[in-house]
Amino acid sequence: MQVTETLNEGLKRGYAITVTAAELDAKVEEKLKEAQPDIAMKGFRKGKVPMSLLRKQYGQRLLGESMQEAIDGALSAHLEETGDRPAAQPEMKMTNEDWKEGDDVNVAITYEKLPEIDDVDFTKIKLERLVVKADADAVKEALDSLAESPQAVSYEAKKGAAKDGDQVVMDFVGKVDGEAFEGGSAEDYPLVLGSNSFIPGFEDGLLKVKAGDEKDVEVTFPEDYQAAHLAGKTAVFTCTIKEVKGPKKPKLDDELAKKFGAEDLDALKAQITDRLEAEYTGAARAVAKRGLLDVLDKKVSFDLPQALVDAEANSIAHQLWHEENPDVHDHNHDKIEPTKEHVKLAERRVKLGLLLADIGQKAEVKVTDQEMTQAIMTQARQYPGQERQFFEFVQQNAQFRQQLQAPLFEDKVVDYIFAQAAVKDKEVSKDDLQKAVEKLEEEE
Repeated sequence: MQVTETLNEGLKRGYAITVTAAELDAKVEEKLKEAQPDIAMKGFRKGKVPMSLLRKQYGQRLLGESMQEAIDGALSAHLEETGDRPAAQPEMKMTNEDWKEGDDVNVAITYEKLPEIDDVDFTKIKLERLVVKADADAVKEALDSLAESPQAVSYEAKKGAAKDGDQVVMDFVGKVDGEAFEGGSAEDYPLVLGSNSFIPGFEDGLLKVKAGDEKDVEVTFPEDYQAAHLAGKTAVFTCTIKEVKGPKKPKLDDELAKKFGAEDLDALKAQITDRLEAEYTGAARAVAKRGLLDVLDKKVSFDLPQALVDAEANSIAHQLWHEENPDVHDHNHDKIEPTKEHVKLAERRVKLGLLLADIGQKAEVKVTDQEMTQAIMTQARQYPGQERQFFEFVQQNAQFRQQLQAPLFEDKVVDYIFAQAAVKDKEVSKDDLQKAVEKLEEEE
């Protein structure tokens, strides 16, 4: 077997591999001898079938297998010898297309290898990390928000007409074509107007009603309504208003705290403080991470595999096009050409992705099974009632598991760099942090 270099330009590599007819024949013979003891054929005992018959029966199939194995083996041996790591699957093409049995096999292999990346002295990287404390005003704002939530608000009887935000207690009977339908009636039902918990138009129809009123509200069920026999139908609900109640904002006291699972108001304040500071810490970390990536982007330089840049630029262009054209859900559209801005962003992403992967590999950063399980559990919560199907999907989909693992790995590498870099904490206000986050989002 011969391997001859045909291309060596930047990261691009090309090789011509020749597998001789004799080498192929020897591989076929080896496979036949290995299988012979287990093969039975009419007229011959098991293991006694002549090699000539075996070759006639199985030779063609084994020839193809042997050819592929020989080429794969030559490529693997070459990569091991050179240390090259292809950036994508190498392209293989048979160059003697008129090949017939008994000829040598000539194959051209091309690929772009991953670049060699110099080590970075992280101790020389200077970063700023914003620190925000949850002050009394922020805690009070969060408490007020909790007090206005449906879980905390109570209602008390009021005089006058119902308005948005009020609670209407009523009996109602719904009819389609004059006939009451199952699930369309209730007694003493408390409905908060503006909660959008009923069919569109129903709550608007009860605005300005008073206790003692009887009102017919006509609505049309949505076309995609879950009960198919009602979908698209017009219904009339006869509503008897028993009481109109206005919202009563609760006091910020221990009773409110108990509604949210806290022992008393001080304990609830402590929980809010911890939650706010955790949110601030997360936002500040995102800002610091962006600062680190900006530093690395300027500090480190190496050749980029063009195939990876092209693929990323196309992906960015395609994603942004769909964001600008939300009504198009399929891919039946003209080809989207990346702009210079798309290519520039793609180059940054590929560069930083390769750099962080290289740093993580050298530092032996690993994502543990426990961390992966936690990530899977977090994702599963987004599919209530379908957790089992989600877990089965994850088990069967290696690509999706990789998508979950990638950000975990990247964050661990970033933490590894943070631990060595010169990071200076800077205490700022919540507004300053918010501005930094907004700037971050504008630049993405």
